[in-house]
Amino acid sequence: HLVLQRRVLDPVGNITPVRCFARGDYHVDVTEFERVSESFKAFHESFSPFFGRKQWRERSRDYLNAILVQNSERRNAENLAEVVPASARVLQRFLTEARWNDNAVVEQLQAYVAPRLNHWDAVWALDDSGFPKQGNKSAGVGRQYCGQLGKIANCQCGVFLALVGPRGRMLVDKRLYLPQAWIDDSSRCEEADIPADARAYKSKTDLALELLAQAKTWSHLTARWVTGDDLYGNSPGFRDGVAKLGFLSMLEVQSKTPTWPIDTTWEKKPNPPTGRPTKAKPIGGQRLTVKERAEALNADAWQVLTVAEGAQGPRAYQFAFERYRDSREHVPGVVVWLVHKKNLDGTEPRYYFSNAPEGTPEQELARVACARWPIETEFELTKTSLGLGDYEVRSWPGWHHHMAMCFLANAFLLTLQQEWGEKDAGDHPAAGVPDRVRVLATQALRTA
Repeated sequence: HLVLQRRVLDPVGNITPVRCFARGDYHVDVTEFERVSESFKAFHESFSPFFGRKQWRERSRDYLNAILVQNSERRNAENLAEVVPASARVLQRFLTEARWNDNAVVEQLQAYVAPRLNHWDAVWALDDSGFPKQGNKSAGVGRQYCGQLGKIANCQCGVFLALVGPRGRMLVDKRLYLPQAWIDDSSRCEEADIPADARAYKSKTDLALELLAQAKTWSHLTARWVTGDDLYGNSPGFRDGVAKLGFLSMLEVQSKTPTWPIDTTWEKKPNPPTGRPTKAKPIGGQRLTVKERAEALNADAWQVLTVAEGAQGPRAYQFAFERYRDSREHVPGVVVWLVHKKNLDGTEPRYYFSNAPEGTPEQELARVACARWPIETEFELTKTSLGLGDYEVRSWPGWHHHMAMCFLANAFLLTLQQEWGEKDAGDHPAAGVPDRVRVLATQALRTA
């Protein structure tokens, strides 16, 4: 029998009653189940060669099928084994012992979704996500900020790259962050099977640049813009790295971030009779934070712009646009766009730096400033519907393998959405694969 998992109460067909894992009984045309089965088979065959030995190719099918089918609160190996012909131990070994190259799978994933997602208006979105864990054995675990819990906690943290655009959005690559304490403990790294070439400390912004550089090298997915929150926007090195890679950027910055006028006035005091000559310094009072710049704006500097059509109607905000220099080591740096954004009622102010050239349409700047949020909904979706955080493996390969399999599951949902003739995954649903297929949402199939 075939099982279709759904997340919402909304009948879609009219013939055969089928038990659904999510919420009760529905009537769905059996021919649609057959289409799901054939689609899954063809989808898996696109990736099967990258898993190597026959037994691991079979286990990759089982694992992928299980995370799509299982609807228990946690998709750990024990629960996944309930819906496929493989034991929990075998599924665990597929993550931890099978020596398949997750980077090769991810590259194939990017090639596979490219014709389904590429669009002139697509943007790269970067963000990190925490995975709460117990103990100190899981690779990279430590006390650090965990967004899922909203506080400092014992967790692993990954940096993720998503492509977000008019045709849909999807997580397409990942890096596991290793705190310095792990880098300094070689025996701990050995125990977690962390490869030698991964044992040099890299900040989250370093990892984010690696993700962008890798995607550009593979060149399957394309986007002109890079977006990210203030972790990335407040790093001059990251902003410079993005520009060096040839991308435009729209990065959030903290309210206390300093700026300088483009034509900053400098002063230089006379040189002393002896000793080192004095250096020119900016005249005081010119350096203001982005929040202070916003507060100094006249009312007519603000304009209301609609950035997208949402499920509840047009998404519109107040914007203001200025050109300033950023601050580098307390002196004026490079010229950037300073984009101010707030809700129509004036709440939730946000600030962004962009390296876009002068003359970039303000409507374009506004659109990209609002393009980052879908990566947060992708985290929510893949954690709740596909078990992104439900792994129970400690090793470096285990983490990367599980993440890659969740990416594949999401790509399969996108495949169904497009094969079933639905429109592209537009802006209004809070998920990467919307409309009828997202209403059928977290679908899966299983043959008994």
